[in-house]
Amino acid sequence: QVQLVESGGDLVQAGGSLRLSCSASGNIFRINSMGWYRQAPGKQRELVATVTSAGSTNYADSVKGRFTISRINAGNTVYLQMLSLKPEDTAVYYCNANLRPLAMLVTQDVWGQGTQVTVSS
Repeated sequence: QVQLVESGGDLVQAGGSLRLSCSASGNIFRINSMGWYRQAPGKQRELVATVTSAGSTNYADSVKGRFTISRINAGNTVYLQMLSLKPEDTAVYYCNANLRPLAMLVTQDVWGQGTQVTVSS
């Protein structure tokens, strides 16, 4: 069984910074990509940033220049460094991994439990 464990969410003032981390564990054959999504109250879940196994990154326009995604530890850990936080960044942040489990021949999306980020004005 594959698990994603997130940490780093907190309450921070506008202009502040946070770093989220997510580690994948379990019987994993290959991780294709990892990323962060967020969901604010009353809104749909949206992409924040992703990074592929080749190191290619993709960011939502709303976070470009403020957030940086990075992947280490043989690709099983991903960080999201968030700078210049704004109240509109308030949301539950979910880690995602597109991966192939050891016992399967197909890839699947796995989600973490979510971590709350609250930015006060």
